[in-house]
Amino acid sequence: MTRSARRTRRTLQVAGAGAAALLALSACSSSDDSSSSKSDTSASASPKMSGTVTVFAAASLKESFTTLGKEFETAHPGTKVTFNFAGSDTLAASITSGAPADVFAAASPKTMAIVTDKGDGVGTPATFVRNQLEIATLPGNPDKVTSLKDLTKSSLKVVLCDKTVPCGAAAQKALTASKLKLTPVSYEEDVKSALNKVVLKEADAAVVYKTDVHAAGDKVEGVEFPESADAINDYPIVLLKNAPNAVAAKAFIALVQSAEGQKVLSAAGFLKP
Repeated sequence: MTRSARRTRRTLQVAGAGAAALLALSACSSSDDSSSSKSDTSASASPKMSGTVTVFAAASLKESFTTLGKEFETAHPGTKVTFNFAGSDTLAASITSGAPADVFAAASPKTMAIVTDKGDGVGTPATFVRNQLEIATLPGNPDKVTSLKDLTKSSLKVVLCDKTVPCGAAAQKALTASKLKLTPVSYEEDVKSALNKVVLKEADAAVVYKTDVHAAGDKVEGVEFPESADAINDYPIVLLKNAPNAVAAKAFIALVQSAEGQKVLSAAGFLKP
């Protein structure tokens, strides 16, 4: 091969290598653009949540929802969950009067209807748990309460939830089914207030939810009664129409309904929906 031919061959090899490098760079650039585009799309599909989620929830949900609120804040840095725990009827009245809130979790479909019938809910409320009644007595059950009928003894100071509150309505349903008449020393505005009367030894017994007896630990003793099976309450949850933080509110509702949320609720004594 002549010197001229070798020079020509070397020039072609260099040109070919340069072209291959350009093609490789072009492919990498295209791949990076595609990856960037996918990343951008993913980010826009799952916007980062922030701000406060305000949840109005039945008093009996206090312990379990407080736990779920902390889990939500940990999973979504930059968010905060605040709660208003009270009797479901009181909460419903506040919502229909314009109180700002994102989520409503009620202790009965009847109290949820107060909100949804006014058009203040979004979509159909979903039942996420159920709850059953139990008698809370003083530690050690000194009055030997073993049945719902025992609560009718005149020597006992018994408290009930107000009849407008889900736990009170359920208690009345159980008493009516048993053909029993009970005159309590007081009607309390929510289940926690009724339970507290026993905890403070201001009453001998109260008809509350199993979950509240569970939450009270050794401060009270629980007594089951068969009539409670006929007065189980469904708990519905809904996103509110004028929710200030609807995106985060939907995520909190999803947590409540998730396997992890149900695990926390079951541990508190709630029944599966």
